[in-house]
Amino acid sequence: MLDWIADPNAWIALATLTALEIVLGIDNIIFISILVSRLPEESRNLARRLGLGFAMATRILLLLSLAWIMRLKEPLFTLWQEISGRDLILIVGGLFLLWKSVHEIHNSLEGDEPDPGSGSAGSAARATFGGVIVQIGIIDIVFSLDSVITAVGLADQVPVMVLAIVISVAVMMFAARPIGEFVDRHPTIKMLALAFLVLVGVTLIAEGFETHVPKGYIYFAMAFSIGVEMLNIRMRDRRAARAPIQLRKQEPGGGEGGGGGGGGRGRRGSRAGGGRGGGCCALRGRGGGGGGGGGGGGADAGFIHRF
Repeated sequence: MLDWIADPNAWIALATLTALEIVLGIDNIIFISILVSRLPEESRNLARRLGLGFAMATRILLLLSLAWIMRLKEPLFTLWQEISGRDLILIVGGLFLLWKSVHEIHNSLEGDEPDPGSGSAGSAARATFGGVIVQIGIIDIVFSLDSVITAVGLADQVPVMVLAIVISVAVMMFAARPIGEFVDRHPTIKMLALAFLVLVGVTLIAEGFETHVPKGYIYFAMAFSIGVEMLNIRMRDRRAARAPIQLRKQEPGGGEGGGGGGGGRGRRGSRAGGGRGGGCCALRGRGGGGGGGGGGGGADAGFIHRF
């Protein structure tokens, strides 16, 4: 059972498989992050952990039932080609992922989604904890099947596969919250993530119909897009930091006033003391005021006249 510990090839397979499982789990993390963003803030962390825990349990159970996985490759029925159980799961899962991603994009564009972190939901975007967990469980099965098939192709020992899955899910649990919060803070990143999930859904459907699409192309395109968007975010932040603060300009001469009975100049006013254009009736001008004279009253009067 533990003979693989002394085998260097097993350790190489463990490192390779763990890295691949983490890469293959990125789309799972993105999907979970987008789903839990519709939950109240206090429920999100629990939903992430339950979702990833369910993903780990599903992967391990599938690994322990390798005979059943192998039987999934046997044809169930024929359309224009033979369709196996694995193909059927990939097609249904791809359609679900495609529908869910397009639905989230529609909600984002139509403004039906809740404000991030508010815990409130719009009429069309309201989500329940149980509903989110069920959706995470459905897509976990699809992603787990793909992950387990990859594991079976890379390693021979079941303990190595199980350990790789446990390590990769543990890493994803630590990364899920920062990734989710980052996606919530930047709507453009969220839109890119949803577009990425649309591509993944189309790829799963194509795989179900025995049309192989190299995942490296999709991951490279997504990494390139995110890299460009990160540059845009950095540029916007720097531009916002350097933008001067625009203050409202005061009318020139607004602080000039007289003395004695109050005064100053006013375009519309009545003489009420020892100044020019005095008094409390100044609608637009400089000075004005009651007993002590000064600029405050006239400036306020001019402000009222302007607005």
